[in-house]
Amino acid sequence: MKDPGNKDHKEYPKDEVLIDMILDPVSCDAGFRLLVMKYQESLYWHIRKLVHRHEDADDVIQNTFLKVYRNLKNFKKESKLYTWLYRIATNESITHINDRKRRASYEDGQANELKDQLKADTYFDGGEAERMMALAIAELPEKQRVVFNLRYYEEMSYNDMSQVLETSVGALKASYHHAVKKVEHYIKKAMS
Repeated sequence: MKDPGNKDHKEYPKDEVLIDMILDPVSCDAGFRLLVMKYQESLYWHIRKLVHRHEDADDVIQNTFLKVYRNLKNFKKESKLYTWLYRIATNESITHINDRKRRASYEDGQANELKDQLKADTYFDGGEAERMMALAIAELPEKQRVVFNLRYYEEMSYNDMSQVLETSVGALKASYHHAVKKVEHYIKKAMS
């Protein structure tokens, strides 16, 4: 996976340094601000691909960082920090989607709602091909959608995805393969 926190215009401390800063009461606030600055953009776009709407992504990312802040002292360093962050962001996204489903029968007409949202979304500046791709991904079952986004857009390795999603590498490869086939089928069908 490309380093989500590596910005060409800024250098951020290594994750181990950020964790130490956050766990130290003197540098806690500064360390957490740096952590947010380092990962906010990549996590936002990961979340956005799952929940689709800018407003929802904003809510989910706030919940994600709140959960990170509350639980960083429990981080055991058995996994990479970014995989832990992505696990929290993914779980918060799924929770948000499930809450929406309960409140408004979100599943019914999800693709039509997404199509309307993409057309009206001032934050979405993609062309027709990107819209078609987003619609194809929206048709995927939830788990396949998450796996597809992590692998295709985030370029996350299967080993790291295994830590994020707590699923075997083999199952992730199968989910990604099926997701790719479904996306290809959707796009071919839409173009004919």
